This record gives sequence, structure tokens and C-alpha cells, in this order.
Amino acid sequence: MAISIIAYYSYRFLVKPGVTGWAQVMFPYAGSSMEEMKEKLQYDLYYIKNMGLLFDLAILLKTIRIVLFGHGK
Repeated sequence: MAISIIAYYSYRFLVKPGVTGWAQVMFPYAGSSMEEMKEKLQYDLYYIKNMGLLFDLAILLKTIRIVLFGHGK
């Protein structure tokens, strides 16, 4: 798949990958379709624009809630 055709995709590499992220808790599964990849990219770009300690804490808490209670399936 030619990921380079998606505008701003390279900005995802500005942040080191981690265990969880805003895109993962808001859009838990992205298949191989271009539309799903673009939607998940929007969440990643939102995180890059707004990243900070409180935002990271909110992501962590949301991740714990999803893991413990199964919300977000």
C-alpha cells in the first residue's frame, strides 16, 4: 500500500510509538482500507497538535478503562 499518498502521514513519525495512543483508544481497529487509515491519522495528528502531560494521563486512564471493562469494542 502506498502510504506516501496520504497527506501528512509522515507527521506520525514525530512521536515515538508507545503502548497506547489517542488513535488507539478512540478508533480501536483500523483495517487496511485507505479511509480507515486516514481517520486514524486524524486522531494521531490531533494528538501531535495537543500533546502534553494531562493529555497523556487522559489517554492512560481511557486505556485502563478499556482494558478493565471492555469498553471501546
